[in-house]
Amino acid sequence: MLTMNDIIRDGHPTLRKVADEVPLPASEEDKKTLEEMMEFLINSQNPELAEKYGLRGGVGLAAPQINISKRMIAVHVKDESGNQISYALFNPKIISHSVEKAYLTTGEGCLSVDESIPGFVPRYARIGIRGTDLNNKEIKIKLKGLPAIVFQHEIDHLNGVMFYDHIDQTSPFNPIPNAIAVER
Repeated sequence: MLTMNDIIRDGHPTLRKVADEVPLPASEEDKKTLEEMMEFLINSQNPELAEKYGLRGGVGLAAPQINISKRMIAVHVKDESGNQISYALFNPKIISHSVEKAYLTTGEGCLSVDESIPGFVPRYARIGIRGTDLNNKEIKIKLKGLPAIVFQHEIDHLNGVMFYDHIDQTSPFNPIPNAIAVER
């Protein structure tokens, strides 16, 4: 079972590397890792388990955050209607995106970043994703709002990009033109 001790912190070189594609069909070892990543997210959102194991609540996790430089992400988040969006994917790729932008009004956080880094992070408002699930099936999904933001955050990790790289350093709360403000 993954714990906070398995999550590497900002400054670790793996977080700045471009992760390797996962050879498909995925190995049993890679499947187990991805299942453990999803289990971590589910446990981290359960108040009793989070307290018992000392987990910070998370909605997304990328393999580089557990020091595995492979293109694997897990996302477990509710959309604006309260529907659970839950995906564990190998080699996820953004295949389409809106011109329109979106950002979280509260800013973004990250399990690998211990301190709060204030500022708006511009993201695409809507995205299309292609990836391979734990059953080795290629899937395509369309996302908007918070789930779209979470997927972009996690895919950034696969490319060595941290959320704060997107924040305007001179004016972190500068309104993002024509962007949808997403409440969390």
